[in-house]
Amino acid sequence: MRAFPLADGAALVHLHNLSGGVLGGDYLKMQVEVGREACAQLTTTSATRLYRCQEAASDAVQLNEISVGENATLEYLPDPLIPFAGARYQQHTIIELEKGAGLFWWEIVAPGREAFGELFAYERLALNVEIKAEGRVIALERHRLEPGLRPMNSPARLGHYRYFASFYLCRVGVDAARWLRMEKDLSELAEQLSRRDEVLWGISTLPAHGLIVRALSVGGRDVLPGLTAFWQAAKLELYQREAVLPRKMW
Repeated sequence: MRAFPLADGAALVHLHNLSGGVLGGDYLKMQVEVGREACAQLTTTSATRLYRCQEAASDAVQLNEISVGENATLEYLPDPLIPFAGARYQQHTIIELEKGAGLFWWEIVAPGREAFGELFAYERLALNVEIKAEGRVIALERHRLEPGLRPMNSPARLGHYRYFASFYLCRVGVDAARWLRMEKDLSELAEQLSRRDEVLWGISTLPAHGLIVRALSVGGRDVLPGLTAFWQAAKLELYQREAVLPRKMW
């Protein structure tokens, strides 16, 4: 769909999947290029549903190739991934950041269709992320979740928590000392938002140019407000501007 202008001058783009979800055997590719000094915000119109794969079908695959140009900014703020029982899904995200580029990128993963009693009933969920800043790798993730082989309620994985989220806050060229100050400030916010046995928040600096926020939650309602709070605090610190919540299309 066409882009919508935001109050801060950015362009808001909604991502649509006309099939209503991701099916076994699907191969989807998203390419995003944010030009020099441009600002873009991407969001979804609803949660991404990962449907059951037929036994003979190959895994569903989503490839994301992202380029953020010099002094440009990308905010990617999607609704959660919901893997249905029997789903097999691979997501590969590659992000290239140029000089001065900014990135706000979050991902929320649900345990399944809780209302149907589906908790970690999917077969396989692979989530891979690589972020480069001026050619240098600053983040590399390789997640392969197979609840049938390695239960998610293990203390080595999620324990009693059901939802998990990651949020990358980056701006190329910001010095290390400033990131350490931000880590300290946002750690205080993480402590305020955390509630014992309900939701946990943590934050850490990347090797350079950014921070990573992690969340574990028993319920889904605590995750989005928490991510929004970190986004608003980081946007104000890095850009001296308020974060503008995306307008949803229904």
